[in-house]
Amino acid sequence: MSLVTLLPFIVLIGAMFLMTRSAKKKQQQAAQMRDEMQPGSGVRTIGGMYATVKEVNEDTVLLDAGPGVDLLFAKNAIGAVLSDDEYNRIVHGVEHDLKADGAHVPDDASSLTGTDEPAGASEDKPLDLTKDAADEPAADLTKSDEAEPKKTDGGSEAK
Repeated sequence: MSLVTLLPFIVLIGAMFLMTRSAKKKQQQAAQMRDEMQPGSGVRTIGGMYATVKEVNEDTVLLDAGPGVDLLFAKNAIGAVLSDDEYNRIVHGVEHDLKADGAHVPDDASSLTGTDEPAGASEDKPLDLTKDAADEPAADLTKSDEAEPKKTDGGSEAK
């Protein structure tokens, strides 16, 4: 047999080796994540249920899914152990505190201008809402638009 005949088999065996190695690595990471689970951690099961770990045993986990609701799951049924911030955001709707990061979002725009008075309350120049002569040409443009024939949406008149 020549090398050309054996080449497809060698490539196939190499691909199978790489795929099983990748799958084994993912399984080891999942097992390590489940072993590091501690009471009080927020978790998501493979079914999509969010709960708090109450007790960890060798092959099982006791989860607190709500007031008075304790559920016993196999460790393999835990899909992910969540960080405290992520768990609180998903389950309780609590966003991460932005003030802890040093970012500040103002409640109104007056704090952005550096003055304490609200916008439009300046006493230097009163706001004039009367119609000026500068508005006249704009009115003429709308009249000329009305004189042109209107376009239709393709009704019986357009045929």
